[in-house]
Amino acid sequence: MVMSIIYGIIALSLLILVHELGHFLMARIANVKVLTFSLGFGKKLLSFKKGETEYALSLVPLGGYVKLLGESPEDEVQEEDVPRSYAHKPPFVKILIAFSGPFFNLIFAALLFYVVFVSGYSVLSTKVGGVEKGYPAYAAGIKEGDIIVNIEGKEINEWSDIMETMAGAGPGPLRFTVKRNGSLVNMVIAPKETVSKNIFGEPISRKVIGITASNEMVSKKDTLMGAATKAVYQTYNLSKITVLGIVKLIMGSISPKNVGGPLLILEVAGKQAKEGVTSLIYFVAIISINLGIINLLPIPILDGGHILFHVIEIVTRRKMSQRWIDVAQKVGMGILVAVMVLAFFNDIMRIFVGK
Repeated sequence: MVMSIIYGIIALSLLILVHELGHFLMARIANVKVLTFSLGFGKKLLSFKKGETEYALSLVPLGGYVKLLGESPEDEVQEEDVPRSYAHKPPFVKILIAFSGPFFNLIFAALLFYVVFVSGYSVLSTKVGGVEKGYPAYAAGIKEGDIIVNIEGKEINEWSDIMETMAGAGPGPLRFTVKRNGSLVNMVIAPKETVSKNIFGEPISRKVIGITASNEMVSKKDTLMGAATKAVYQTYNLSKITVLGIVKLIMGSISPKNVGGPLLILEVAGKQAKEGVTSLIYFVAIISINLGIINLLPIPILDGGHILFHVIEIVTRRKMSQRWIDVAQKVGMGILVAVMVLAFFNDIMRIFVGK
């Protein structure tokens, strides 16, 4: 448990650092004066000043912030610093600064995926672990231990390739080639349509032939270019799934019990670390995507909320009333606190009660 907490805190701190670094660098590019760069909230444990910016490590590790000159209405801005004040920058510059934090999380996720795909990772082999009676594979003569090497002329290298190839194929029988005792055997199998549930618990139709994978794992390593393409696609695909998950949660299609928080991250990070560095890196990439997407939600106090304010300013061509901004941020804080309470409750029930 102690190691899980350590791995979890390291992972969260790294992702927060990347997020705040995005805000920091874009502010510097936009010539906005950065007063403080803090990893963590609350009391400052360590701090030092370099140039015009104070860098700090604060007590509460579940967050961080970049304080910009003129960001708060109470900030006193000297006349010579007005051009470098956040408040005096045009809305599109403020949007770029707000967007850069989540964007850096997505870029970081893609880089982590790239490291995994280039360095090598394990996937399920195409070796058949079981054949169900009454299904097309059994009727066609596929046996336990067969290795599927080709479907409809497409080379099959891992188990997921089988599912993807069948899903993308047209109706009708498919040509399979399997390796059995060193020899290649060709056969024709007509997949059967069945209804199962997707990751959101919704019923979907998919093609099956009635085989299960063995527990055999094989090592895979992508080329430099192949890994880059795959990393970008993986980041895009998981981002899309995250957005769909949030939408379905709001619509009530997904139970609020599925919301997880820091305790769950700590627990899973520890488990992934035990499985190896590759598993931990992959998990951190997924959390980085989640952090980026969640921060883009149009909720006041989150980056997405700030972006919304500035978009409204561009459309209406006038600044929003500070009173309305304060009210909106209080509402946003209420929503955020409610979600955090729900997440902590779910974590406690899941980890300590087993529900």
